[in-house]
Amino acid sequence: MNIETVREYCLSLPFATEDFPFDETTLAFRIGGRIFAMLDLERTEWFVLKCQPDYAIELRDRHPEITGAWHMNKKHWNQLNLYGTLTDDLVQSLIRHSYNEVVKKIPRRTREELHIALIP
Repeated sequence: MNIETVREYCLSLPFATEDFPFDETTLAFRIGGRIFAMLDLERTEWFVLKCQPDYAIELRDRHPEITGAWHMNKKHWNQLNLYGTLTDDLVQSLIRHSYNEVVKKIPRRTREELHIALIP
């Protein structure tokens, strides 16, 4: 996947938004005001996603293109090298996983009021 298809996929998820919270080149994708993914528009090979800690380690062990995210809590965030051999299906699955990890952290009442749900 390239950054354009990653962006389109992230924004296709229910209630997903994008903004530049840190600088002019770090594009963040949010659900319920919380970040679930980030792209650096200058270093387009790297894509950062939230991940359940045990799954994050498993992914890093299986895929050399997946490492702990630079400048983020490596327990909860992975970075993917989009120029590697990761399949589009895997990248999309990891985007959904990240989205769901963030949705789980949104207070239940807020999720119910906004009709935000986990996605398959």
